Amino acid sequence: MKVLIFGAGNLILSDEGFGVHFVKYMEEQFNLPENVELYDGGTLGIMVTHKFEEADKVFLVDIVDAPGAAGEIRRYTKEDIMLSRLPVKLSPHQIGIQEMLTISELRGAAPADLTFYGIIPASLEPGNELSPPLHSGLQAIAGLICGELREAGVTVTARN
Repeated sequence: MKVLIFGAGNLILSDEGFGVHFVKYMEEQFNLPENVELYDGGTLGIMVTHKFEEADKVFLVDIVDAPGAAGEIRRYTKEDIMLSRLPVKLSPHQIGIQEMLTISELRGAAPADLTFYGIIPASLEPGNELSPPLHSGLQAIAGLICGELREAGVTVTARN
């Protein structure tokens, strides 16, 4: 089983860069087997559809515009995304999530299993640092994804 952990975001707009910061966090904190790929998708959106098509299981990590407090985490499945149950789009790169999956579905290459972990941002102001609630969210989402990986039989260990 090939697994993709895809972080999206813009590093120059504080919390908007969460997904990219998350990929770096995972690289620094965990040992992952060869079948798990960490990918910094930046703001490429639809330009990286092929990455989704290469994987059997995909975790997409980004910010999300949803009701709640900054730092709260939301989990959406592939079905939620395809049925437009995702909240209003927040950033330019998010325009591609549903479109990427639709294109992949039409080509018969969509991943069978896709989970979107979104976190509610505190700030979208210019800057390259995460706000405190989102900085805490790195560890929280890592724990959730590592738990799902372990349930799927993937060995994940913390770095010392």
